[in-house]
Amino acid sequence: MTKVLVLYYSSYGHIETVAHAVAEGVCQAGASAVVKRVPELVPEQVARRAGYKFDQSADVATVAELPGYDAIVIGTPTRFGNMAAQMKNFLDQCGGLWFEDRLVGKVGSVFTSTGSQHGGQESTLLTTHTVLLHLGMVVVGLPYSFKGQLRMDAVTGGTPYGASTLADDGSGGDRQPSDNELEGARFQGRHVARVAAALAASSVDRSV
Repeated sequence: MTKVLVLYYSSYGHIETVAHAVAEGVCQAGASAVVKRVPELVPEQVARRAGYKFDQSADVATVAELPGYDAIVIGTPTRFGNMAAQMKNFLDQCGGLWFEDRLVGKVGSVFTSTGSQHGGQESTLLTTHTVLLHLGMVVVGLPYSFKGQLRMDAVTGGTPYGASTLADDGSGGDRQPSDNELEGARFQGRHVARVAAALAASSVDRSV
């Protein structure tokens, strides 16, 4: 069975919610989904004062386990148009895997969140793709066959580079992922799982 890791970082729970939607999509495609998170770097006292979500059920991932999956879907909030430091710190520890080509030919994909409609979703997704390409991964996005991307009747996330959500209601209040955004995440999960299964079955020589 194709194994997919949904690897995320979430401060307030929005990315965590989307991560589980991605995992649902993976399972709908007949693959196995594992949801894990990267370690927190913010001191606990500071994080609690900022209202960070501490009751996340996902286990913390290790870099060493990454080669055991056929695909890795990364979820990170946007920080000034780039991935969160917590996720970058984790990926920066993949030097050994890079040197040994351990992730070459595996599927990589990304999803994100921002606090506004134009808060850097696409730049975050694209710059995270750069890391995946350096690791030799096959980058998969969210194709326009997910027609929810074309909606104009509501404010919604969703890009061809990966699923996304908006975490602010426009007045500084909390906004949870919409049904359309979650369906985009499920679609991406299904798409990633199917591409990963096809690659795994093709017997491609990853050393070439």
